[in-house]
Amino acid sequence: MVNAPIEKVWVLLAEPSNYASWWDAETRSIVPAGRAAPGQTTHAKSGGLNIYVVVNRIDETQHQLQLTTKFPFGITVHNHLSCKPLDRGVCQVSFG
Repeated sequence: MVNAPIEKVWVLLAEPSNYASWWDAETRSIVPAGRAAPGQTTHAKSGGLNIYVVVNRIDETQHQLQLTTKFPFGITVHNHLSCKPLDRGVCQVSFG
């Protein structure tokens, strides 16, 4: 649970330019620039390692985002993020 309205939390997840504010990585590029969209790639560096995040799907109305994250050594993670409003100013964020 996050003590913030879903609208504020969703902006942090759906705008790759905001990722640097919540992940331990330096964003290097977002192609194409702008709000998350299928096919968009974000390149970041963390501890000298390259990380690439590809947007597979985004559902703005359901506050859901599907990503593929590629790490060094062939490690690939398929992520599903979703936000659900719970109460005034509180939302649930799921990541898996």
